[in-house]
Amino acid sequence: MPVDVKVRKGEPMEKALRRLKKKLDREGVIRDVRAKRYFEKPCEVRRRKRKVAAFSNMLRQRYESM
Repeated sequence: MPVDVKVRKGEPMEKALRRLKKKLDREGVIRDVRAKRYFEKPCEVRRRKRKVAAFSNMLRQRYESM
């Protein structure tokens, strides 16, 4: 599904570009492209996911203890 932004009449190009960047960021396109730029071994993928999960759990516990 392509991401597209139509430039409105009289709209500066910078503003349309900013809208495009926000849309790409919200959909995670740039993050996916950067992640797939290089091959990541399956063990590295699992390690990264464990690390993210541990961090999320730590934040959740910190929030619940307040």
